[in-house]
Amino acid sequence: MAKGLADSERAQYMSVNSGVLASVGTHRNYQRAARPFFLFLEHSTPMSDLIAKAAMDRRLAEIVTPVIEDLGFELVRIRLMSGKTPTLQIMAERPEGGIEVDECAEISTAISATLDVEDPILDAYTLEVSSPGIDRPLTRLKDFETFEGYEAKIETSDMIDGRKRFKGVLAGVEDDEVLINIDEGTVGLKFDWLADAKLVLTDELIKEMLKARKAQGFDENKFDDVIEAEGPEEE
Repeated sequence: MAKGLADSERAQYMSVNSGVLASVGTHRNYQRAARPFFLFLEHSTPMSDLIAKAAMDRRLAEIVTPVIEDLGFELVRIRLMSGKTPTLQIMAERPEGGIEVDECAEISTAISATLDVEDPILDAYTLEVSSPGIDRPLTRLKDFETFEGYEAKIETSDMIDGRKRFKGVLAGVEDDEVLINIDEGTVGLKFDWLADAKLVLTDELIKEMLKARKAQGFDENKFDDVIEAEGPEEE
């Protein structure tokens, strides 16, 4: 947790979910990172690996995305986590950002019904539907534009100019490139190069999120953590 918050703000942070903040900024003088020769291959999967990484995740995304979108929400990320009881973790939000606990429950109910019919997961599992959180993953190109001006960590799939990890302030997007201000200057990274990206939790981010929630009229008592539902037991 970020330090330096007042007790009241910290208490709100513990229950608040993520949302959309638009920060104006134009940083267009930047250095394009050199692309390694082995990254010229085109991706055959249209969905970003940041949303659905493994083959099973992509299969599940194909099933649940229409359900989520029919309810008026967007899929942010999906992961099937291994364990004694596998857990299907789904992050979703409204197109304009934010989601409340009763909306997570609505999504969970609809997805459970669909998965019962499709039955893509052979074993018993737990379904978790949640908001992306404040220090949220950045999984879509629009996320990097939405959170321009905020600090983020980005990791690429392969070495880019001798490094894989970049930490700095997001500077928007340019075509299919994510711009980030690092110590050496502003760097442009192709969206397809990214393996992981998320916001860095700071006092400024928390305060802005709380302010945005109030402006959007969210019910503070309904902010979601996680909605869990048990999947069907193995027969």
